[in-house]
Amino acid sequence: MSISLIDLHTHSTASDGTDSPRELVRRAVAARLCALALTDHDTLDGLDEAEEEARNFGLVFVRGCEISTATPWGEAHFLGLWIPRNREKTAGLREGLSEVQALRRERNIRIAEKLQGLGLPVSYKDAEALAGGRVVGRPHFAELLCRMGVVKDRKEAFRRYLGREGLAYVPRTLMSPERAVSLLKGAGALVSMAHPRLLHAPVEELENLVVRLKDLGLDALEAYHSEHDAKDVRLCVELAARHHLQLSGGSDYHGLAKPNIAVGRGKGGLRVSMGVYDALMKYRSRVGLRED
Repeated sequence: MSISLIDLHTHSTASDGTDSPRELVRRAVAARLCALALTDHDTLDGLDEAEEEARNFGLVFVRGCEISTATPWGEAHFLGLWIPRNREKTAGLREGLSEVQALRRERNIRIAEKLQGLGLPVSYKDAEALAGGRVVGRPHFAELLCRMGVVKDRKEAFRRYLGREGLAYVPRTLMSPERAVSLLKGAGALVSMAHPRLLHAPVEELENLVVRLKDLGLDALEAYHSEHDAKDVRLCVELAARHHLQLSGGSDYHGLAKPNIAVGRGKGGLRVSMGVYDALMKYRSRVGLRED
């Protein structure tokens, strides 16, 4: 008997994925998933399009987003799941995301300036045109470099120019974990810490962070993720149990940007069962979270 599968962590062209929200939904349908969340970085822009397409196919759709934050051990990411449609409820979240997008724009302008300083005729307007009205990111600069023949593929673009050790790298200015959790919770979302083991923090410090954020509204840990091995999953499950948190999971699909990850099928044979979704739904009902 086949197991019903879900994916609660994916990205589209609304941020740094390469599939449009509609294409992403169609991939989920083709993969026979039972539920899909779109969790683009720092934006809600693709949710209506994806939700409409999911409705056409009878696919359960979860409105979401992902916010990156700064910690002493690197970036910690947080997923808001079941974000309400009601714009009044999400006003604070949208304002916070607008601030992040303004900082992202400033960063992208600086990246373009660095590339130009290296003798490469890449402008911010070029990246903006390629994004087609969506959030501009480093993948768009990588694509421009590929089209110019400066690099052979995106991997080389990040290695030589755009990655942390690249010649045109510019660090991001990020909000605190506390603010991200508060914004998502204030909007009425279920808040999950994405891929906790990718944060380069000692286990004790990770646990201290989780405890602190639970008081602000953290609901779940994303134990099941493409970059988590069996030991990571076990640690997250145990951490969640100790602090009465829920479990979530997803592939972190980005399309061509992460070619070894498919919708609903992450690295290392990752699969997330419908049981995870059902447990989250029961929790939402118990604590009175509603998607309006």
